[in-house]
Amino acid sequence: MKLSYLILFIFFFGVQSLSAQSDKKDLANTSLLNDSSKTAAVTKDSIIIKPQHIPRIATQRSAMIPGWGQAYNREYWKIPIVYGVLAIPTYTFFYNNNYYKMCKFAYDAVYAATVPNSSGNVDTTMLPFIDPKVKKSDGTPLSLADYQNYRNSFRRDRDYSVFWFLIVWGLQVVDATVYAHLKNFDVSKDLSMHIQPSINPMTRLPEMGAVFSLKNPPRQPKIIAR
Repeated sequence: MKLSYLILFIFFFGVQSLSAQSDKKDLANTSLLNDSSKTAAVTKDSIIIKPQHIPRIATQRSAMIPGWGQAYNREYWKIPIVYGVLAIPTYTFFYNNNYYKMCKFAYDAVYAATVPNSSGNVDTTMLPFIDPKVKKSDGTPLSLADYQNYRNSFRRDRDYSVFWFLIVWGLQVVDATVYAHLKNFDVSKDLSMHIQPSINPMTRLPEMGAVFSLKNPPRQPKIIAR
């Protein structure tokens, strides 16, 4: 009998020890620094709804300032590309506009020195002011027809530069808008495709089949801790 009492005493002592250890562990996990009720309350009071990515904002910003929409999409690596591409028509615009002005002045100067005015005289006072860049290698002016052709050519290329500048500006607006929409597009593992071989029971010939799987998980608001 004494042995039975001893075994029962040891058993209940071990149970009490394990229970005490469990209580200590729970107490450590639910201390004042990590109380479950307080943590829930703090979490409930401190969470905020993450703002949704709005494509309209990306469109408006990129339309006002090139690259601003890409910055809103956090695609910062595209900003140097946008300005690099815009720099090409910008440079060609100033280049062609500069030569257009020089050729236009040279055309007017040669015209005044070639065609007599109403009094029957020609004016050669503007010929020395023709830029050497649009003269011959010996310093003499080109012909009137050459200056006319060059003037019209540089003017046409200048206008094309403006056209291409607007095209590139519009493309970066489209890029910012499209990628802003894709920010809210689900590309998680819920979208999958599985390809497996199979045998047609009618023809008894092997064939390849593709299975698309699309899952719609319940939508939950994205939250971040304040």
